[in-house]
Amino acid sequence: MGHDHVQSAASRNKRSLTIVFGLTSFYLIIEIIGGLLTKSLALLADAGHMLTDVAGVGLALLAIRFAERPATPERTYGYYRFEILAALTNAVVLILISLYILYEAYQRILNPPQVESAAMLGVAAIGLVVNLIGMYILRASAEESLNMKGAYFEVLSDLLTSIGVIAAGVIMLATGWYYADPLISAGIGLFILPRTWALLKDAIGVLLEGTPTEVNIAALRESLSQIEGVAAVHDLHVWSLTSGVNAASFHAVLSEGAGHDEVLARLHDQTTKNFKINHVTVQVERPDFARHETHL
Repeated sequence: MGHDHVQSAASRNKRSLTIVFGLTSFYLIIEIIGGLLTKSLALLADAGHMLTDVAGVGLALLAIRFAERPATPERTYGYYRFEILAALTNAVVLILISLYILYEAYQRILNPPQVESAAMLGVAAIGLVVNLIGMYILRASAEESLNMKGAYFEVLSDLLTSIGVIAAGVIMLATGWYYADPLISAGIGLFILPRTWALLKDAIGVLLEGTPTEVNIAALRESLSQIEGVAAVHDLHVWSLTSGVNAASFHAVLSEGAGHDEVLARLHDQTTKNFKINHVTVQVERPDFARHETHL
C-alpha cells in the first residue's frame, strides 16, 4: 500500500537530536534551580524561554517518530509531513519569542530592574557550554532537514541568549549600567527573527507542495525530453514529502515505434539517479492519448 518507506534526513539524525534534548533539559533544570536559589528574575525568565526550546526539540523528536511509521491505506505517503509541521510550529514559537524579547527589552529600557549579575553569569556560563555542544552536534544535520533546522535554531537562540546574558552581566558588574540587559536582549531578538522567518517560509513552501529548492525543474524537464523514445513530457510536478524526500509525477509521450518498458526504465533512472527525487510516478502514453486527459 503506498510506497517503500524512505528514511528522512531528520530520522537519520535522531540520535543527535536525542542527545541535544537531554542536554537542554538538564540545563533547564539547573536554570530553574539557580533562579529560585538566587531569586533572580532574569534567570527565571530565561528558564521560561529555555522551556519553550526544550519543548521545541521534543516536538521535533516526536515528529520523527511519527514520520517513521509505515504507510497505511489512509496515509499512503506515511507520516513524513509531521516533520514539516514540527518545523512550522518551532518557527512560529521562535518568532513569538523574538517579538516577546523585543517587547520585554522595551519595557526594561523604560524601567531597568536591578539584576543579580554574578549569579546570572555563573548559570549563563553553563548554558553557553551546553548550547555550544548542542550546536556542534546539530550543525551538519540542520542543512539536511527543516525539522532539524528548526531544532538547530532553537539551540542557536539559547546560545545567543547565554552570550547576551554573560555580556550584560559583565557590563553590569563592572559599571552598574543596567540598560545593558534590555539592549543586548533586543539585539538577540533582532538576530533570531529574520532567520526564523526564512525557516517559516521554507516549511510553508513544503506544505504548499512547492518545487524543492534542490531540484531544477527546468533541467529535469529538458533531460526527460531528450531521452531516446520520448516525444514530449507534460504535467510535470515535483514536491517534497519532507526534507530530503522528494516526489515527482509526469506524463511522457512515446515516439513512434518506441517500446513502453524500455522508455519507462530510462525515465525512472534519469529522474532518480540524476536528480534528488525518491518517488517517481510516470504515465507513458501514445501521442493520440491526449484527448482523454483532463488537465488541472
